Amino acid sequence: MTILAGIGFTSPWLLLGLLALPLLWLLLRAIPPAPVRRRFPGVALLLGLSDDDSISDRTPWWLMLLRMAAVAAVILGLAGPVLNPQRDQTGQGPLLIVLDAGWPGAPRWADRIALLDGQLAEAGRAGRPVALLSLTAPEPLQFQSADVWRSRLPGLAPAAWLPTGDQLAAAARDAAAAAEDFDTHWLSDGLDYPGRDGLIAALRAKGALRVYETGQPVLGLGPARFEDGAIHITLHRSQPGPAREVTVLTQGRDPAGTPRVLASVPARFEAGTTETDTALALPAELRARVTRFELQAHRSAGAVSLTDDGLKRREVALIAGREDREGLELLAPLHYLQQALKPSADLLHGALDDLLPANPDVIVLADIATLSPAEKSALTDWVDGGGMLLRFAGPRLAASDVSRREEDPLMPVRLRSGGRTVGGAMSWGEPKTLAPFPDSSPFAGLPIPADVTVSAQVMAQPDPTLADRVIAALSDGTPLVTRKSLGQGQVVLFHVTANAEWSTLPLSGLFVQMLERLAVTSSAKPPEARELEGTTWRPVQVMDGFGTLHDAGTLPGVDGAALAEAPLGPDLRPGLYDGGDRRLARNVLPADAVLTPASWPTDVPVETLSRTPEQPLGGLLLATALILLALDVIASLALGGRLMPPRRRTAALIAVLALAAGLPAPELRAQETPAPPDAAATEFAIDATRELMLAHVLTGNTQVDDIAQAGMVGLSDTLFFRTSIEPTDPIGVDLERDELAFFPLLYWPVTPDQPRPSDAAYVKLNDYLRSGGMILFDTRDADIAGFGAASPNGRKLQELAAPLDIPPLEPVPADHVLTRTFYLLQVFPGRHANGQVWVEAAPPDAEQIEGMPFRNLNDGVTPVVIGGNDWAGAWAIDRNGNPLLPVGRGLTGERQRELSLRFGVNLVMHVLTGNYKSDQVHVPALLDRLGQ
Repeated sequence: MTILAGIGFTSPWLLLGLLALPLLWLLLRAIPPAPVRRRFPGVALLLGLSDDDSISDRTPWWLMLLRMAAVAAVILGLAGPVLNPQRDQTGQGPLLIVLDAGWPGAPRWADRIALLDGQLAEAGRAGRPVALLSLTAPEPLQFQSADVWRSRLPGLAPAAWLPTGDQLAAAARDAAAAAEDFDTHWLSDGLDYPGRDGLIAALRAKGALRVYETGQPVLGLGPARFEDGAIHITLHRSQPGPAREVTVLTQGRDPAGTPRVLASVPARFEAGTTETDTALALPAELRARVTRFELQAHRSAGAVSLTDDGLKRREVALIAGREDREGLELLAPLHYLQQALKPSADLLHGALDDLLPANPDVIVLADIATLSPAEKSALTDWVDGGGMLLRFAGPRLAASDVSRREEDPLMPVRLRSGGRTVGGAMSWGEPKTLAPFPDSSPFAGLPIPADVTVSAQVMAQPDPTLADRVIAALSDGTPLVTRKSLGQGQVVLFHVTANAEWSTLPLSGLFVQMLERLAVTSSAKPPEARELEGTTWRPVQVMDGFGTLHDAGTLPGVDGAALAEAPLGPDLRPGLYDGGDRRLARNVLPADAVLTPASWPTDVPVETLSRTPEQPLGGLLLATALILLALDVIASLALGGRLMPPRRRTAALIAVLALAAGLPAPELRAQETPAPPDAAATEFAIDATRELMLAHVLTGNTQVDDIAQAGMVGLSDTLFFRTSIEPTDPIGVDLERDELAFFPLLYWPVTPDQPRPSDAAYVKLNDYLRSGGMILFDTRDADIAGFGAASPNGRKLQELAAPLDIPPLEPVPADHVLTRTFYLLQVFPGRHANGQVWVEAAPPDAEQIEGMPFRNLNDGVTPVVIGGNDWAGAWAIDRNGNPLLPVGRGLTGERQRELSLRFGVNLVMHVLTGNYKSDQVHVPALLDRLGQ
């Protein structure tokens, strides 16, 4: 490319045509426009006359200038002018362009593509074959025309991982095996990673190497962790530099399920540092809604930190050593614990053997001294696997021999016999207060109220390890709370009771703060590879190089050990992974991440990406030449009198000039006619209202939708043969397209992968519920959703139902009208019989009338019924009317199917008639009146 006056020309030899412009000027000047020939009879008198002085007319100067400009524009356009031409050394022979193509390059990806496009354009002009190598997805080198690669640029995108050692080794082998030498342009992301040295050596052996970088540090976020009552996030940058402040955004969902920025916190890199830490304190309810943290105005996967169950609402199992005494709730051992943990945790109650399979996050033992060997073994394994055991002392523990002679595995310290009380053998003169919490304690920084006192405690035996295990003490130095690690979990002991018998601590706000910190930090440690061995984790959402989450689709499951430690790559992508009862986030940067800047040999030139892109001007000049030639034709016709009468000539010339200048033409409007109504919607409305029709929601899963359709057919047939209701064939409805007001009942089977309805669909759903419609949500998972565990279908139901206007719910009470609208029922089975069924809770003022078997309820209909018994599967029939799916075994299964059909009949009757059965409360008055 030849550069003249800052403009490059790909065919500069064509500029020699400009030398012919003076000759063209003389030629055009001597040849004027041809005059108009008109017949005039008087001309015959002039025949034979001669004029000795003849004067020839000449072309007007402005027309010659117009023609000269048109010719010059053609010559310049064909010469291939380029604005802002690249001044790189073009070189000769093949060219290899290497891209790191990892997440560090995402923030300025558009600049990289612009630079790559410019280099391909320059190589194309020089006739150099080009090969493109993406290190995050390397392929064998193929040297092709630069235009071929330019057509593929829109499909290039950064990956969410760095090039792996295997990928770099494969790229180095391909480069070394190339048949001919080539030059290399490397568009680096600016980070160093293992395996680069071998590739650099292989590329330099083939020809010249030139590197392009942004010159700016790479920023990243480490995993979020919860410590000392706050969320801590570590920020990294690849190069030390001046002090810099960035903002960390907390993304999550509001109560309506809409993604929002929940909070933001500034973080500051001090001068010369590459790492900083910021803390964010959020209420437990808000913390449970957090889905990710990200750097503001920094779009890359490394600038995003996904959250998993580590910040979510905890499950806490409460077990007491004695039963609550009726009427003495304030003295119950678990009363204050329940009040303190209820806002920030899900509480579980039951026996220890029943609670351990539910795998709660924390187990609280209130004054339980002796455990059976089986309980002790199971509880030890649970703690060793990462659980937290929180124990409280009491009279039973003080009187037992637990952890006296030798330390019990489920106790943090050895204990002395008896207890220390005011007025006792080991007493103090007055109740003691709390000492300030040490800096190493999880309670550090919490203010201690002056009215918190302790009047009795269980004493710890002096021990060399005692000082390291005390995390809270009294003013006299005796331990109040001790803690020790056990495997991946920990055991914590409060040396006082959980109620107010031994101290006023449970009566204070400090007790709530202490419990919250301990309960939340119970699962703060990420799992190690050995803990996840033998498990398979299903990817739910994966992240691209720009930090955007996408549905994992059909990606295969990942081995648990690999999920914990294997490097990221095409087979292990950052994102959210589901293990059945737990969800883990695999982030781009681990907790111990270090961002190392890329280093290059001293003789390799390194340039920045700050370049103005090339702008070809050939097309613009040729278009200008065509416009000028069109104006020349019009002007020539006008001067020769061949256009139109003089009055119209000026107006037409102005119109042509305006058109050539690109002025907008006036908008022409045809007669506007209203759009015809949607015939399909009209036909749908007529079909849905002609007769009573039941409906089910289409989920997108063909098998589930077919079973739902067959189930609604079976229920419709049962209603037809057993009741006065005669429904027509049911239909599947699309929430996005179809009107819902035509159907009294919608059956909604829940699948883990069904799409979330749009905002417009939720508006229709809420209108439907408020206007008297009913939705039967069926998670179909009662056979697998155990106590205290959430299934994928259950989590999906929570997501789907969050934006709906649903009232408070309760399990179906024994006196609910659903139990007697047509059949008398006490259970509501489907294909499964163990799932609990939820309906709208009764009003607080509902009272039971004497002599009546049920309360005096209003005439409303519960808008939702929620369960997981797979009712459609039990109702489903084939074309011949035979059951489609098995239910149970033998006569017991057929009885269960019959009860399921009866439940469906009761459900439809309830939708159509309300709580009419409750009107039996007036029967005594009516009979008395008839008797008169």
